[in-house]
Amino acid sequence: MKLENPTVRALQKSNVSRYIQLASLFRQRIESGEWDVGDQIPTVKELADQCGVATMTIRQSLDILEKDGLIERFRAKGTFVRARPKQDLWCEVKTDWSGMLIARQDASIEILSDLRNTDLPKNDCEIGNAAPGYRHLRRRHSRNGVAFLLADIYVDERICPDIPEDCYSKVTAMRLVSEIEGQTITDAKQIVTIGAADLHTSNELNISIGDPVAKVQRVAVNQHGDIILLANGIYRGDMMRIEFKLR
Repeated sequence: MKLENPTVRALQKSNVSRYIQLASLFRQRIESGEWDVGDQIPTVKELADQCGVATMTIRQSLDILEKDGLIERFRAKGTFVRARPKQDLWCEVKTDWSGMLIARQDASIEILSDLRNTDLPKNDCEIGNAAPGYRHLRRRHSRNGVAFLLADIYVDERICPDIPEDCYSKVTAMRLVSEIEGQTITDAKQIVTIGAADLHTSNELNISIGDPVAKVQRVAVNQHGDIILLANGIYRGDMMRIEFKLR
């Protein structure tokens, strides 16, 4: 009885294009050191046989790695590992209130869109009541020119005049509403979900479709039971870590 190839079986479990899945697989091999810097990797035909796919699919996946500067191809000599993926886990998703208010050093915020009097989207945290209208900003956070967070924030229109305009492009979402006179945060909740980048996220964060991301929803409720802030963030999985304070 012929044993089923585990790589083929794994590829069949996802609707993500085979070449994108294989690019992630090969990137992991380089990251782990299985394919070390300077090593020659198997030929396109050998990889195609190992993974049960066409040689064109392998070439497409290697194109991604070459574009990322991880491999280098030489005619008549083969393909060699040039560098390991950069692991810059500097972005921490805090789970306590004070941690959420900490500014990230060297980070910049770009406002991609700004809409007024919009409705509140679905609140998975299931706390608080919706205000009559919200200011909706889509923001992209970057460090040293590399985007790491795409965020949609919704701020209660009634408190927007109390927030200095330059804060919308300078401070984290929770800090926008943390020190407003007459507003007390009586309830706040955060939900973190691990997912995969879709087409839009791929374009905005410059990552591949299907790459791991962390989706974070944060909600802040005031003393009247109204949601004064809802923030939906998508973090690059290769640049963030989640820290839990246990004691």
